[in-house]
Amino acid sequence: MKKYILIVCFSWGMVFSQDPLNGIVQYQENNKTYPLTGASVFWQNTTIGTVTDIEGAFQLEKTPETDLLIISYVGFKTDTLKIQMPFIRHQMIQDQDDELDEVTLTQRRKASQKSYIETQNILKVSSDELLKAACCNLSESFETNPAIDVNFSDALTGTKQIKMLGLSSTYLLISEENIPMVRGASQAYGLTFTPGTWVESIQISKGAGSVTNGFESISGQINTELKKPMTDLPFFLNLFGSINGRYEINTHFNKKIDENWSTGLYLHGNKRTEKFDNNNDGFLDLPVSEQINLMNRWQYTDMEKGWVSFLSWRYMNDEKLLGTLSFNPQKDRGMKNRWGSEIKTKRWDGSFKLGYVFPETPYQSFGVQTAYSSHNQDSYYGLRTYDINQDSFYTNLIFNSIIGNTLNKFKVGLNYSFDDYVELVNGDAYNRTDQNVGSFFEFTHDNNDNFSLIAGVRVDFHNNFGNFLTPRLHFRYVPLEKFVIRLSAGSGRKAANIFAENQTLFATNRSIKIQSSQGKIYGLNPERAWNYGMGLSKSFYIGDPHQISLSVDYYITQFTNQVVVDFENPREVSFYNLEGESTAKSFQVELDYNFRNHLNFRAAYKNYDVQMDYKSGLLQKPLLAKNRFFANLGWESKTTAGGKQWRYDLTYHYVGAQRLVHNLIDRPGGFSPNYSLWNTQLTHVFSKKFELYLGGENIGNYRQSSPIIGSDDPFGADFDAAQVYAPIFGGMVYSGLRFKI
Repeated sequence: MKKYILIVCFSWGMVFSQDPLNGIVQYQENNKTYPLTGASVFWQNTTIGTVTDIEGAFQLEKTPETDLLIISYVGFKTDTLKIQMPFIRHQMIQDQDDELDEVTLTQRRKASQKSYIETQNILKVSSDELLKAACCNLSESFETNPAIDVNFSDALTGTKQIKMLGLSSTYLLISEENIPMVRGASQAYGLTFTPGTWVESIQISKGAGSVTNGFESISGQINTELKKPMTDLPFFLNLFGSINGRYEINTHFNKKIDENWSTGLYLHGNKRTEKFDNNNDGFLDLPVSEQINLMNRWQYTDMEKGWVSFLSWRYMNDEKLLGTLSFNPQKDRGMKNRWGSEIKTKRWDGSFKLGYVFPETPYQSFGVQTAYSSHNQDSYYGLRTYDINQDSFYTNLIFNSIIGNTLNKFKVGLNYSFDDYVELVNGDAYNRTDQNVGSFFEFTHDNNDNFSLIAGVRVDFHNNFGNFLTPRLHFRYVPLEKFVIRLSAGSGRKAANIFAENQTLFATNRSIKIQSSQGKIYGLNPERAWNYGMGLSKSFYIGDPHQISLSVDYYITQFTNQVVVDFENPREVSFYNLEGESTAKSFQVELDYNFRNHLNFRAAYKNYDVQMDYKSGLLQKPLLAKNRFFANLGWESKTTAGGKQWRYDLTYHYVGAQRLVHNLIDRPGGFSPNYSLWNTQLTHVFSKKFELYLGGENIGNYRQSSPIIGSDDPFGADFDAAQVYAPIFGGMVYSGLRFKI
């Protein structure tokens, strides 16, 4: 059957050493090729499998037990394939015999999955998991995920920020298809610029990441894979509406032009026109806003010669109006009679990817990634102005091969990045250019049984940081069946973009002080840290239908230099280099219970110990809960022959006390109260083409009292909308529909 197997792609530039298997199953009739929907795909002598979707596509987690894949469908010959590549395209042959082989699968791929064969501590989240919540954009994609903490950044913009291992998202490398994406100027609002329906999957890596993607990853990496024109639906429509006045539309159009070319057009729009002031402080609880987002992707594959390529471009325009209920920007901007703000952002992105697998040596490949972006934000907050423009260019060359045999693999490459920043803060200009050339080498050993390691090092030449090395090491050992021990260590560094990363400070009237140490960026030195981690995972069965997974993680991040953001003085915010110690210790225990693939329960407890030396002494980081608890219950009915199904999810968050800084209403040493949040969603799938969903967030209607300090005098010295520890709006109900062709 080898002549019918066509290997078309490979995972160049990926941060993970063992990607899931992706593929497409087809059949031929009357000299035309059609996708084979519902074909069974599973690993030989295992219960790990899946079925192909309406486009004949599938994704399946790899297993160390075998590399033999079985594909079967009633009326076609059952084929057994030896898998050596991360992507296959297979054509089935119709069976002329009367006796046909049939296969019954007993397990399917989970929507959220922690792998037992990855060397790194990686959680893989599929698009099915994103459907469990009101996932309007990427910042809202983590509500059902215990690895990520989601909080509101301030009391005005309605923007959600994420944290991992007790550290803010600025210490994460957030990439899109392994190209650095949310960074610099886009750090504050960039997660809201990727619509949730565009996301195919998310990979969350804890601890120091791979050296192939740069030196900026300190606490981990979040990589987002977008929908591909070749495997996405020809047409998709999502309509969304909520009682907080937000309305959204998403449409996908995909077309296969010929055997090699496919293209997709993705449109997103959202708008909120209603004004709410549920806490009666005179300020909008959520901004009046609108966003237009357009993306076009082209995919090329030469199945016989082993070439694959992607070309994408995107345009986004986002506008927010916030402040007091009666604020009119045409009349009140720059005046002291009413406090208001406008944030207008325009962004262009373009990327090109090209990869090649050597036909005679499929373990050997090379690839190139190139991306350009232009980000322009014009904004003012009351009487303060903040404008930033960032032009960025990034390119990455990577070569994959083996040393001796396929148990020993290596990656070697070169990347270049360029960032030009133009910032205007209250009339003061802060302009700079960052340029970096880096080379890397990463070695992977995997005995295909119980041991694997990834050791990497990169050397970088940076015009503002100087020359430096970045080592990283990941280790995996399986002493018992389904019991995995992981260890990791590595360093990272980054430039602190103090204004772009901390735009909440403009929602205050605090004076801004930069205590320069003669560094090259804002007079400050770059941030440097080491991250050490250990993870234990065990999976077992209690009876045949009861599967339980237990995992425990512990990570320590130790900064050798950090830019301290100091809100301890109620009348100012200060930036200065760390003098002393700064550590973040994160402990998490998680339990995952699955019953016959229809009922899933996931619970997690997290404890953070994050302390930093401020000018006023060693203190716990403010607005960070030391203790958090998470639980999620998911249920799915059996799918009928016509494709009907019910899905239900209930999510619980417990957020412990958070330290509050000294201000007009909070005394020194004060803490916020504990609180709980409940989210739920019910989905009815009428067919493979149509479904409706209804959900609620914060259905207990918990709200922070007095979220805006000094709201009665917004131009006074005590005005502060940045001290937020809980939701502002309260409960929210939403509904929507999804239509697919």
